[in-house]
Amino acid sequence: MPLFDLPLAQLRSYSSDVTPPEDLGAFWDATLEEARAFPLNATFEPVENHLTVIDTFDVTFSGFGGAPVKGWLHLPAAREDGTRLPVVVNYVGYSGGRGLVNQDTRWAQAGYAHFIMDTRGQGYGGLVGDTPDPHPSAGDVAHAGLMTRGLASREDYYYRRVYVDAFRAVEAAQSHPGVDPAKVVLAGVSQGGGIVVATAGLTAGRLDGVIAALPDVPFLQDFPRAIDITPRGPYPEIAQFLARHRDRYQPALDVLNYFDGVNLARYATAPALYSVAQMDDICPPSTVFASFNAYGSGTSGASSTGATKEIEVYRFNNHEGGQEHHWIRQLQYLRKLLG
Repeated sequence: MPLFDLPLAQLRSYSSDVTPPEDLGAFWDATLEEARAFPLNATFEPVENHLTVIDTFDVTFSGFGGAPVKGWLHLPAAREDGTRLPVVVNYVGYSGGRGLVNQDTRWAQAGYAHFIMDTRGQGYGGLVGDTPDPHPSAGDVAHAGLMTRGLASREDYYYRRVYVDAFRAVEAAQSHPGVDPAKVVLAGVSQGGGIVVATAGLTAGRLDGVIAALPDVPFLQDFPRAIDITPRGPYPEIAQFLARHRDRYQPALDVLNYFDGVNLARYATAPALYSVAQMDDICPPSTVFASFNAYGSGTSGASSTGATKEIEVYRFNNHEGGQEHHWIRQLQYLRKLLG
């Protein structure tokens, strides 16, 4: 894949045309207040993972609408009683779920608590999932896939439910006695990276303890540009839907604006380490830089939150991004951050 997007010098200063709705904060305040009216009911059941160095717990907690959401919690087996570990809350990529019990334990191998959130209604591609999406918005006219599910209204849009689940996943992780609730790191790739950005924005000022965000090649950023230029992956689901429903473009953008990572990134206060791949034709680099450049800049009309941020650029990679090379970078970043 050639370099199809803006030159790197322009990417570093690229600013999206996306602007927050005036009631963005009020919308999410009401949404999260409604979600937190349901008891969290987080449970952690020990399970056999066939690994001698990792202990694993099957997690269930209440997400959007009080519906049960699954997850895994992995802890290093060689830990002292009473030790509370920094936790990496891990969100997964589009179509994937939490996976098998021992499929991804790398953050626990590095000495952290590792909490993996299952993504409702997914797990049909890549890693398997165990969390249904019972919301009735599936009955709305939509394109195959998840990007247009419930797109008729901001209340019913699919990612409203996912973002709430992600927020409550942080609360669930913090509730375990082996986790230090004051040291939460958010991590994820692609869709998972987009959920990281959203959760960093939504927890700021609403939930203490998030100390870092690690969004890799994040999805769900700068929807208008992504819909226009992305040739491959989930964004074209929206374009294909609008190709048949020609009168719904602006109403769709109005809904998506409440879930665009560019808008939610502005609220974030936690330090962030982004990654971007310049040949990425699923999450184009301009959409990632739109999010990165907005991160911590403050809401509309507000001053910067002062969040520190860095970005690693992988010039010759597509959507796979930095992979194992970037994980080493993340380990170094967290080691420095945590001292």
